Amino acid sequence: MRTLARAWAATACAASAVDTVVIALSLATPLDAAKLERLLALAWESGAQPLIVLTKADLAADPEGVQAEAGALAPGVDILVTSVATGHNIDVLAAMMHGTTVLLGPSGAGKSTLGNTLLGEELLATGTVREQDGKGRHTTVRRELLPLPGGGVLIDTPGLRGISLHDAADGLEQVFAEIEELAAYCRFGDCSHDTEPGCAVQAAIQAGELPERRLHSYRKLQRENAWAASRTDARLREERDNQKKAITSHPAPCPAG
Repeated sequence: MRTLARAWAATACAASAVDTVVIALSLATPLDAAKLERLLALAWESGAQPLIVLTKADLAADPEGVQAEAGALAPGVDILVTSVATGHNIDVLAAMMHGTTVLLGPSGAGKSTLGNTLLGEELLATGTVREQDGKGRHTTVRRELLPLPGGGVLIDTPGLRGISLHDAADGLEQVFAEIEELAAYCRFGDCSHDTEPGCAVQAAIQAGELPERRLHSYRKLQRENAWAASRTDARLREERDNQKKAITSHPAPCPAG
C-alpha cells in the first residue's frame, strides 16, 4: 500500500500501511463540501479506504440530512453518524476499524474525544470549541500512534486549519467520478467543460443533473494539484542543477598511475 507521506506532506502527517482514513466532521457546524472533497481526495490518493464519521450528533438539528448531503459528495464511501455524548454508533465505528486507522479532520471536529472513546481511556488531549463558529484549538500537536483495545492501531493527527494537495490526481478522479464519467462523452477529448459544443459535463449541469459547484471545486483542486506538481518538478530540477555544479566545481581526482 502506498504511504501517506507524499499526499499529506503539508499536514506533517506521514504514516505507512494505513488501512482506513477516518474523516471526522462535526455535525454542530454546517457541512463544508469543499473541505470534505479535499480530504477525500487525499484519503483516496493514499491507497487507504476513507470512512466519513459525522460527530456530535447530539448537537445536530438534522443529522440524517447532513449524512445524505455528505453521501452525495462521497459515492462509495461509508458515512456514520456518531455521538460520544450519547454513545450513538460508537460500537459500530469500533467494529469498522481494522489494522491501522488515521483520524483526520478540521480542528473542533472532536477527533481526540472520539479517539479517547475508542481507546477506552483519556490518552489524547482535548479542548473546547468557540461557540460562534465551532472551531477549536490544536490540542493535538503531533502524531500519536496508539493500540486499540480490539486490535489494530489508531493514529491521531493535529487538527487541520488548511491542507494542500500534492500528487493527488488519482484521488481527485475518484472524488469527482461522475465528472470523469461525463467527460468521456464530450465531443472533444480535450474539452475544458466550459463553452465547447457537445460538452456532456455542461449538458448535465444545464439539466440539473450535476451541481455547478462540483465542477468549480474540481477545477480548483486540479489547478492546486498541478501547481504543487510544478513546484516539486522545479525543486527537483534545481537540486539536479546544483549537483551538476558541485561536480563541475570539484572534479574527481585522476587515479594515480
